[in-house]
Parts: sequence; C-alpha cells; structure tokens
Amino acid sequence: MSNTRSYKELKQRLDAMYAEIHGQKVEPDAEAKKQAAVYNRAFWETMHTGMPRNELKVGSDGAGGYLVPDTYDDRLVQALEEENVLRKLGTTIPTTQKFHIPVAHGIKGAAWVVEGQPYSFGEAEFSKVVIDAHKLAASILASDEMLEDDGVDLEEYIKTVFAEQIGAAEEDAFIRGTGKHKPQGIIYQAEVGAVSATEGSINMDDMVNLQYSLDRPYREKAVWVMSDDAYRVLRKITHHNGRPLWENALQKPDPNTLLGHKIYVCRSLDKVVPGGIPVMLGDFSYFWIGERGKRVLKRLTERFADRGQVAFIMSERIDAKLVLPEAVKTLKVSGTPAEPDEE
Repeated sequence: MSNTRSYKELKQRLDAMYAEIHGQKVEPDAEAKKQAAVYNRAFWETMHTGMPRNELKVGSDGAGGYLVPDTYDDRLVQALEEENVLRKLGTTIPTTQKFHIPVAHGIKGAAWVVEGQPYSFGEAEFSKVVIDAHKLAASILASDEMLEDDGVDLEEYIKTVFAEQIGAAEEDAFIRGTGKHKPQGIIYQAEVGAVSATEGSINMDDMVNLQYSLDRPYREKAVWVMSDDAYRVLRKITHHNGRPLWENALQKPDPNTLLGHKIYVCRSLDKVVPGGIPVMLGDFSYFWIGERGKRVLKRLTERFADRGQVAFIMSERIDAKLVLPEAVKTLKVSGTPAEPDEE
C-alpha cells in the first residue's frame, strides 16, 4: 500500500478505531476520587506492613496481588517510557481480550479508464493483526529495615526499580522478541528498506537510501531509532577535509536530528556488524502496544523472612504489533553474521 489515498483511508480507519477504544475521558466525580484515595492509602499500608486491608478486596487478583492505584500506574507508565523507547514512540491502547485489527492490502488508487470501457477494480486482500497478552513479571527485595525506615520512599523505590527491569525487558521483546510467550519484535515485522553498501559497516549513503525507501506519507512523521554503536559510527564519519560529515547535528537548536528526522537511541538494536539491524526509520505511531488491565503488585512476606527481607513482584499483561509493516523500514548491514560461540 504505497499510494497516498490508500494511506489516508487506512490512517482514518486506525484513528477512528483508536478513538473508539479510548472513548472520551471522563473526569472522576468527588465520590470516585474519595474511593481512589482510600484505596491508595490502604494499598501502600498493606505493602508496608504485609497486613491486607479490607478496602483492597475490589483490587485483589485472587492470588495475593493487588491492582496498583490508577495514579501510581500512570507514574509507572511515565517511568517505563524513559526506559523503553518504543513506549515513548508507539501508541498504547487498553485491551480486555484479543484485539483484532483488520488491515487491507493491494488497494489500488486512481487508474486511467478507456472511454466506454468498464471500470477495473483491484481486489483488496484483508488480513488481521492480532494483539493478545503476554505476562511479564519482575521482582525486587527490600529489607525489613527499609520498610520500617520513615525516610525511605517505598513508592519511589518500587517505581524506579521496576521501571528499569520491566522497561528493559519490554524494549528487548518489542525489538527482537520471538513471539512465543512474548511479543514479536518489530525487526521481524518491519520491511528491510536498505542494505549497507560496505560489508560490516554503514555510511551516510546507506542512511539516505533507507530514508527514501520509506513511502512519503510515512516520512513526514518518521524518526530514527538506532543503536549506540550505529550512532557512534555515524558521528565519526568525516569529509575529505576531516570535518564531521554530520556537523550540523552537533549544533543547536536540535543536535539529535539527522536528514531532518529526530534520533532516538535504543539499547536493544544490533551493533554495526555483518547481518545486524542497527537502524530503523519510520512512523512508530503504528506500533501499537496493548495493555490488558493494570499492573499487579504482590508482597511475599514469608519466603525471605529468615533473611530479614520481603519480596515484591510486579506483573503486567502486554503485547505489541506493528499494525502497518510498511510504516517502518530497517537498515541491514551487509555480510554474513558471525557464528555464535559454542558453549
């Protein structure tokens, strides 16, 4: 689907679907705010003391865990966006079950018609992108002294540590996940837009080729996502006079742009090695992240009691799909990948 008309039609359908999923945000009334405050207070008292409060029954998962309060879940999502670049760039939607997104392929745009001859309509093929849910969990330990110390902000500690752990695991799966018991990585869904001209390396010509492999409608909002190693290699490329080829990128007002597109660095993409994929370019708003319900936090009091420690386990159910594969293109480094080391 490369013509502008097809792009606009599909974008309108996806935008309408997104609006329908989210609906109009309703501001909670005074009673709802009061109940939320009661739940929040009971939640953190339970996490501190290990003594469940009756107010938490509405948020119990039936296995000793409790839904995190709404305001705290929002803070967690903000922290996750700092750890997982695709959360920052993608579109997050709430789901309650398997979510099916119909996608049309092979739609033709305008065509010339001979006078008196019938119109010729191409036959579109429809497929479904399915957003399911995979469970991701992380755990941390806290000492009894930490829980008893009034100077320790347990909420902030849990948010920071879990955001680092879950964010790193999410990003790795969103980039290169197998799709088995975890999301399928975007590098397996996006199309290869360019292959580097030099084996085992990349240069600015490769970046231009990647840029123009992306259809114009997607280029308008496209951003680069690249590994630290790719960023390093590109920054070191020089003119024949020794000056950096990417000199404008070192100057204000925005040093993190290249060929007019903003740059984001991702730790889960490959180094610049033969067969690797170190760079992506595209409109990542078509990367949809489906969250099934809210995150759950569980306190394990007994398991590590002999060590004077308490465990906390946070879990979420999540999936992610690139709903339009042509919206993102990848750069592949030419050459044969090295054989993995034998154990």
